[in-house]
Amino acid sequence: MKIASFLFERNSFCREINTDGLLYDEAELVIGFGLKDLVTNKSNFKKIKEKFPNATLVLCSSAGEIYHDTVFNNSISLIAITFTTTLVKTFKVNGKEFNSSFDAGAALIKKFPKSELKLVMVFSDGGIVNGSELVKGINAFKGANILVTGGLAGDGTNFNETVVGLNQLPKSGSIVGIGFYGNQLQVSHGSMGGWESFGLERIVTKASGNILYKIDGKNVLELYKSYLGKYSEKLPGSALLFPLSIHSEKESKPIVRTILSIDEENQSMVFAGDIPEGSRVRFMRSNFDRLIDAASQAASACLEMNNFKPKLALLISCVGRKLVLDNRTEEEIEVVSEILGEETIISGFYSYGELSPLRPMEDCVLHNQTMTITCLSEID
Repeated sequence: MKIASFLFERNSFCREINTDGLLYDEAELVIGFGLKDLVTNKSNFKKIKEKFPNATLVLCSSAGEIYHDTVFNNSISLIAITFTTTLVKTFKVNGKEFNSSFDAGAALIKKFPKSELKLVMVFSDGGIVNGSELVKGINAFKGANILVTGGLAGDGTNFNETVVGLNQLPKSGSIVGIGFYGNQLQVSHGSMGGWESFGLERIVTKASGNILYKIDGKNVLELYKSYLGKYSEKLPGSALLFPLSIHSEKESKPIVRTILSIDEENQSMVFAGDIPEGSRVRFMRSNFDRLIDAASQAASACLEMNNFKPKLALLISCVGRKLVLDNRTEEEIEVVSEILGEETIISGFYSYGELSPLRPMEDCVLHNQTMTITCLSEID
């Protein structure tokens, strides 16, 4: 297994880490995360394809790119991989063509042959796709002992349109799955938040899917504005600083949900995943140290799950964490790098949602406001 990482900036490849001596024309899989305007640029797409002519190319828009131990905001961060024995299969569906995100997730996972399937990485549109319904559809048909991780594409703090592509220019609505096959592949994962609840626990009294209307019988937007105070003028972006903790009867642990948009007319809020009626919710907040500690814990969980030194660590962190950390954002990347070690290639992006099990090898769930890590290596 050989891995190299690249940074594409100002219309050209400007940085490269390639200690394995990976040959560009032997790359089997290339995954890139970048600013939406860059990953949808035809010239950029052509240059990437020309550099890796034989690779399957997956591109995903981001709210910030992770390259090595640095965070960029106007670039494309890419990883190129060639395997010794592991087989890779990729499939795509368009979420706009299905009645629900559940159906889209089910259709995607059904495309994968299940024999020797070890891991599926999913990169999905982060705007029109309901992430929690997407993973429910995937879980319903993935089979046992298959790890599913990934993330929802971002669009900075604009929340206008997100895009994903498989061997073509990324488009809105796309959902791409990358399947990894073979017993020589080693995988591990970890996901931690670092947010703390505050205020009273409240009950969701009116919601439909991922649209929340009322909490304790009160219009949610009005209630949110009363909590946000001066931050209410900068909605919906400022709501990333104050996500919701959702605790329902179906989940053993609370799950964090972040806001995608608001509707002033209906006094409602659209979240990245479902908000079940009757679930208990609390407002959340965090600070620098708690978020960085959580990133450290996620990296440690990867090492504890399987005792191997990862060749690749794919980091998917939430745009809300980036807003809170601000000019200290790179600290959560640096602490992960310190724990995993210098030999581990690090890449990833800031997202609108993270996909990972709550516990090792369980069904995948949608997270918000977490640092989620997927580690890969291959037994020679």
